Amino acid sequence: MEYTVQKLGRLAGISTRTLRFYDEVGILKPARMNSSGYRIYGQAEVDRLQQILFYRELGVSLDRIKELLTDPSFNGTAALIQHREQLLDRRRQLDALIANVDQTIAAAEGRISMSDKQKFEGFKQRLIDENEQKYGKEAREKYGDDAVNKSNAKVKGMSQEDHERVTRLAEEIKETLAEAFKQGDPAGELAQKTADMHRQWLGFYWPQYTKEAHANLSQMYVDDERFKAYYDVDRPGAAEFLRDAIHIYTGVSKP
Repeated sequence: MEYTVQKLGRLAGISTRTLRFYDEVGILKPARMNSSGYRIYGQAEVDRLQQILFYRELGVSLDRIKELLTDPSFNGTAALIQHREQLLDRRRQLDALIANVDQTIAAAEGRISMSDKQKFEGFKQRLIDENEQKYGKEAREKYGDDAVNKSNAKVKGMSQEDHERVTRLAEEIKETLAEAFKQGDPAGELAQKTADMHRQWLGFYWPQYTKEAHANLSQMYVDDERFKAYYDVDRPGAAEFLRDAIHIYTGVSKP
């Protein structure tokens, strides 16, 4: 079956403007143009649009989606299986939070007692699941299943105080990094303080710290666009600066 822009937009629940934009950026081209100059989409384009919307629902950028879909090795069925796993992860996150809310209501009504630790179980599980979804594959390939599983167990065992401390420390790292970056010296006192704070932050997540692993992680901050975007959002080059500071701090040479 074939669709015009308007019909496909209604079918997919998106605007015709979005479909035209997808055409302009080359992520979804129509199958052909009819004699009146209208875009016409076929079954292949419908299936591709479904993939695009799946990825968008999972928060993937259009540039990354285009890169994935135009890769000669792209496998639509394998991608759907991955989508399904990611959606199941999201459902597990929501189920954990709903269960936490139900327990909190029951505790407020006096039907059960709830420890302080239990009050934060849903949030910690969400953090674990989100990290697995975003970085789990790369982390397991790089560090192994055992290390990642131990890290997840450590997060789940965090106390309320630990959770507050690590959250506060993450913000302090960003603030100190910003000031150190202005100075421009990765070997400077402020930059080295940032690296040390980063080591402390890792201590909340890693079952065992090594200088080599710390240095390797800092290189991943540069190589992986997701991490690089996090550090470079306000200060382009900050990810490289942090990496250099950590390599100096650990004494591990850059590759």
